[in-house]
Amino acid sequence: MRHYEIMFLVHPDQSEQVPAMVERYEGIISKHSGVIHRKEDLGRRQLAYPISDVHKAHYILMNIECSLEALEEIKNAFKYNDAIIRNLITRQKQAITTESVLMKKEKETRSA
Repeated sequence: MRHYEIMFLVHPDQSEQVPAMVERYEGIISKHSGVIHRKEDLGRRQLAYPISDVHKAHYILMNIECSLEALEEIKNAFKYNDAIIRNLITRQKQAITTESVLMKKEKETRSA
């Protein structure tokens, strides 16, 4: 099985459905004996440029280890989900389990 990093942006009107979406994708991964190494909900953020007249989106980051079949099923689910504005799936050489830079910055600003 290979390691992947998945980032997807959810339409801000659908933010309350994000936990259900993430749970659905986790179910796809576990169904194919995959492992989730990191899952981060980065929250609603400003986009660098508008996408379909949307200026903000809900960001989700996941690092997973799964088979090609599971990855294809996730890609297909992204393709047919209108709430997902953009998605990016990149292959990684190894599992990434450390906190992302964005989460570290967010925690620092909350504690300060």
